Amino acid sequence: MPSPAAPPLAGTVFAFHHDHGVPARTLTELLGGKGAGLAEMTTALGLPVPPGFTITVDTCRRYLADGWPADLDALVEEHIARLGESLGRRFGDPADPLLLAVRSGAPRSMPGMLDTVLNLGLNDQTVEGLAKAAGDERFAWDCYRRFVRMYATTVLNAEDLGEEAPADDVAALRAEIARVHGVVDIPQDPRAQLRGAVEAVFRSCGSERAAAYQRRERIPGPLATAVNVQAMVFGNRGGESGTGVVFTRDPATGQARRYGDYLPRAQGEDVVSGVARTQTIDTLGTDLPRVWAELDGVLDRLEQHYADICDVEFTVEEGRLWVLQTRVGKRSAVAAVRAAVQMAEEADSPLTREQAVARVDAEVRETARQAVLAAACAQHRGEAIATGLGASPGRVSGKAVFSADEAADSGDDEDIVLIRPETSPEDVPGMAVSVGVVTGTGGLVSHAAVVARGWGLPAVVGVETLLIDGSGARTADGRYTIAPGDLVSLDGTTGEVWLGGDPAAAGGTGLDDAAVLAEHLPELAVLESWTSRT
Repeated sequence: MPSPAAPPLAGTVFAFHHDHGVPARTLTELLGGKGAGLAEMTTALGLPVPPGFTITVDTCRRYLADGWPADLDALVEEHIARLGESLGRRFGDPADPLLLAVRSGAPRSMPGMLDTVLNLGLNDQTVEGLAKAAGDERFAWDCYRRFVRMYATTVLNAEDLGEEAPADDVAALRAEIARVHGVVDIPQDPRAQLRGAVEAVFRSCGSERAAAYQRRERIPGPLATAVNVQAMVFGNRGGESGTGVVFTRDPATGQARRYGDYLPRAQGEDVVSGVARTQTIDTLGTDLPRVWAELDGVLDRLEQHYADICDVEFTVEEGRLWVLQTRVGKRSAVAAVRAAVQMAEEADSPLTREQAVARVDAEVRETARQAVLAAACAQHRGEAIATGLGASPGRVSGKAVFSADEAADSGDDEDIVLIRPETSPEDVPGMAVSVGVVTGTGGLVSHAAVVARGWGLPAVVGVETLLIDGSGARTADGRYTIAPGDLVSLDGTTGEVWLGGDPAAAGGTGLDDAAVLAEHLPELAVLESWTSRT
């Protein structure tokens, strides 16, 4: 008996401004988390979101089961045309091209696990048009270099593309692009580029890193993702441009302060990849105070709207703020307790005490309790050999490993600490079996930091005085070395790294637990009292 015909694809693609008749943020199974957030910010809040459209999660399922849907090309072409009309540009126009960002968006947040392609639509002709339209040759060729490298690695699975040329050297950028084109065949046709990028995002659901994340997060069923196609905005364009990621509250401690990283003259992947040396979010307030004031207001509105800590990606293009993503932020157990209580007690907060209790279960409360007591041992520690940024709280010890494969191959009977020069999504299988993570580069909102906080995994990032490669690590002054298998300890609150076991563990704390908790996390007792009344 023949299989029933597939339903029509009329609901396969939705513009961000589409009226669904219900709050877009409730449609994560249709639009994915990122798409639902973009639609919510566009329709419900009227925030400055670059326009675009979402190819639905179910379309990915259809693709993974049966291949490219027959009518999808026409639907995408229709939405691309509308997008171009709204912006006064045409996709593939050699004079003033519309460029696109193609991003994943699974129903449940999977930071960095699925693929992204930026600056899509550039080729040997459109790069010249971009340079003329922008009046900036360096900017145009930097964008083209970024595109060919990202397309080559993400879509075509190229591995060794050599060193990146300096972004301010146009001749070197041209040479690098020519070299990459000599390694892989990147389409010149923008529409072929777009299809290749969409398929790559769909296929990334089957990657090893996505599978490892799915197992650790206990995400049920086969993975699928939406694809968000969005007009590019450029943080690498000029002096008043940049990009960043900011949390409405500190996701490590829960304190009511902005927390994040900013990087002038850069694009978003520079910040979250963990490769670039980022600056704290306060830099934006110093460099561009008007933009910071606008962003601060946006953050207030988002936290009020979602009644939760929000994780927000943004870009500033020539002094203009654009919001690229929002999601409920992953946070440590301590942050979960503190933020839930403080938000429920704020006069204008939509979060009730009952909701705060439901948000923080007994396991999270106990994890927070143990983290605070462990941190109280800090005065007993020995001398750290290196210090970075405390990105995810907690103190752990384990045997040092220097690759994700080595970590994954370790037995379950020993604790290991993964030490990397920087982390990439490919390191997630190793992170999933480690008790802690140390990186030589990266900021507070790099994918490594975000994933570690979500998993309650102590992490220290940006340890610039620790020189790390695949065979080991040594301090910049040459005093200390860490070899594979050496016992190391780290404190994800203070950012310190030691050789040997936890120097505070041997003697115990000698402290009054109740007094420590009352001083350092009084919100825990408040939450426990609310719990007893529900």
